[in-house]
Amino acid sequence: MLRWVLPEYIQDALPAEAAKLEDLRRRLLDAFRLNGYQLVAPPLLEYLESLLTGAGQDLHLKTLKLVDQLSGRTMGVRADITPQVARIDAHLLNRKGVARLCYCGSVAHAVPSSLTATREPLQLGVELYGHSGIEADAEVIRLLAETLQIAGVGTSRIDLGHVGLFKALAQKAGLLPEREEALFDCLQAKDLPGLRELLAEVSDEALRMALFVLPTLYGGPEVLARARQILPADIEIQTALDDLEQLAVQLDGLPISFDLSDLRGYHYHSGVVFAAYGGNSPVALALGGRYDSVGRAFGRGRPATGFSLDLRELATQVPDPALVGSILATGAGAAGFTEAVAALRAAGESVTIELPGHDGTWREAGCDRRLVLRGGAWQVEPLLGE
Repeated sequence: MLRWVLPEYIQDALPAEAAKLEDLRRRLLDAFRLNGYQLVAPPLLEYLESLLTGAGQDLHLKTLKLVDQLSGRTMGVRADITPQVARIDAHLLNRKGVARLCYCGSVAHAVPSSLTATREPLQLGVELYGHSGIEADAEVIRLLAETLQIAGVGTSRIDLGHVGLFKALAQKAGLLPEREEALFDCLQAKDLPGLRELLAEVSDEALRMALFVLPTLYGGPEVLARARQILPADIEIQTALDDLEQLAVQLDGLPISFDLSDLRGYHYHSGVVFAAYGGNSPVALALGGRYDSVGRAFGRGRPATGFSLDLRELATQVPDPALVGSILATGAGAAGFTEAVAALRAAGESVTIELPGHDGTWREAGCDRRLVLRGGAWQVEPLLGE
């Protein structure tokens, strides 16, 4: 095997792509800072118990595992940064009030999430802790829409759902855990024949009908009105529908729609969930939702909501920026050379100093201009034919 061949679904980022990713990362983290979110940088490795807390059922198969040579304990390479940020909020910061945190870093997946996905996403996101009201969910979703706008992608649709609807219905139906899991998979896939077969064992006809129609409840505001007519008049169900209605009002002006069977992250989400679409992507570019009390395993359960996205995936939807090349500086040692280079760099220009014995062209090295001495003064001129 060739030593330079990378594992499947792992790839390098070459200069143009790396520059785009870094530009996006800087602009988006700056936007988060302006909205009051503080940057944290959790470690790449942690003990497995910590990484899988709260979201463990969803992340167990995705997490790469290894043995710590110092302690003998099993460690994992993070597959999701969200549990790590929950640990930081609960155990390290330990603030009484609202905490707004943001992050950006690589994660590793043991298996890709799809045939076209990378196994090393560059995860970027925000988390808001300490506020249980709809106002916090609205803030996070608005920031998500702003994120896609800053990236130049825009937001074509934001689907809202609520895991409380399914949890309430499943509990009333008295489903065993394995049947509930199978039902969840059918709902996510909108597999109506499979759903009908699974629901045959539910004796309550009203509950059976409510679960069966859940995948059909997607679209505009009329979906919530239809849901109130079809779903049981249970306090938990009506509260979930109230939350969605209030959230839609607070998000007026955004392209909001509803999907009541969209249950991504069902095992750790506790309330409103959302998925944002934009650009030419057929799949959601960002996912998020409420996950109250996940931090309890770290010593303090707090209300929490947030979103995350794969910066690599987002970058595929972003037009390539107009890259400014470097200035080739020749004539080292001449009077004023060092000062001229320093002045250009201080002004934000990239300057490449010529080294002896250079092979190849300067253009492939990224240069498009040249620093030359004309009439006793250093000037920047176009680089021609090199």
